[in-house]
Amino acid sequence: MASRTTHPVIGTRSLNRATLARQLLLGRVGMSARDAVGHLLGLQAQNVKPPYYQLHARLAGFRPAELAGLMESREVVRMVTVRSTLHTHTAHDALTLRPLVQPARDREVGHFRKGLVGVDLERLTARARAFVEAGPPRTMGEIREELLTQWPGADPQALAVAARCRLPLVQVTPRGVWGRSGQVRLTTLENWVGSGRADGAVGVGAASLADLVLRYLGAFGPASVKDMQAWAGLTRLREVFERLRPRLVVFRDESGAELFDLPDAPRPDPSTPAPPRFLPEFDNLLLSHADRTRVIPAEVKGRSWAGNQAYRTLLLDGFLAGLWKAEAGVLTVELFAPASKEAKEAKEEIVAEGESLLAAMEEDPRTPAGRWSVRFGSIHG
Repeated sequence: MASRTTHPVIGTRSLNRATLARQLLLGRVGMSARDAVGHLLGLQAQNVKPPYYQLHARLAGFRPAELAGLMESREVVRMVTVRSTLHTHTAHDALTLRPLVQPARDREVGHFRKGLVGVDLERLTARARAFVEAGPPRTMGEIREELLTQWPGADPQALAVAARCRLPLVQVTPRGVWGRSGQVRLTTLENWVGSGRADGAVGVGAASLADLVLRYLGAFGPASVKDMQAWAGLTRLREVFERLRPRLVVFRDESGAELFDLPDAPRPDPSTPAPPRFLPEFDNLLLSHADRTRVIPAEVKGRSWAGNQAYRTLLLDGFLAGLWKAEAGVLTVELFAPASKEAKEAKEEIVAEGESLLAAMEEDPRTPAGRWSVRFGSIHG
């Protein structure tokens, strides 16, 4: 609901620059990959490569081997958390965040209750845990077949969903490691990383929803209650925000909605330059607010998707402005409209950023070193 208070209004462009600053997209920062994954509260990881591209857009000198090494050492993991989607998290955040979003996972199981008639969910959870922890990591098909031996009349898909939602299952390496491949195999988070890490984690339940609200604002703010609920896939967070209100500053957006923020968080001048940035499909910048107009202008809403397919996206002057793909030695950029600045200058900046991306991230054995090129046209050919 729109606020009826007299809190100061923060315009869309100011909101854009504040969010880009939290998202490390106003200029690449000298932060480690591990610290960045923690600051960003995880990286959307429905596909294998997007987390690596997300960090390239944000960190100075990032190379894929840095994140790959963290995955192989189990300092970061790949698992289902917020919005019931795969994310790459630090081990610490995985241990503390998953219990906070568990109510949403429990509701998800409820959607499949017709296929789970006669299934005791506590017994299912215990049996699935024992199965994945007793031997090598298992495929979801193997977990499903194991559960069917106990509940042969249940719907196989519903059993698999229940196991995935009831247990914190992590996709073990080499899945998710840059330059390698492997079938999705699963074990419990605790079995993979241990229930406590030497880097300060004290196990599940150590964080609270209030902690999570503050960290969300630090990575995505200023934001409304509905914004955070959209990011987390949770409901009824208003009470948590209200308890925190004395510690926060409050604004209104241009439509009157109440936005909360950390008092000392960066809120740059709206005229602050925002360089072009190539983002992967499913970047959390585009997915973590109920009202996404701070990054996605109304006139391009829906253009980064086609059915269930998400495209790689281009930010220009801080806003969604186009799509891109890289294949066969060519990075193709499709602009939605003429560049907002003088066309030649804007295209020069886009080409320079594209060449940086290709040099750091694209390794195609068919393409000799230094032979990648950037062109403007349709990504559909």
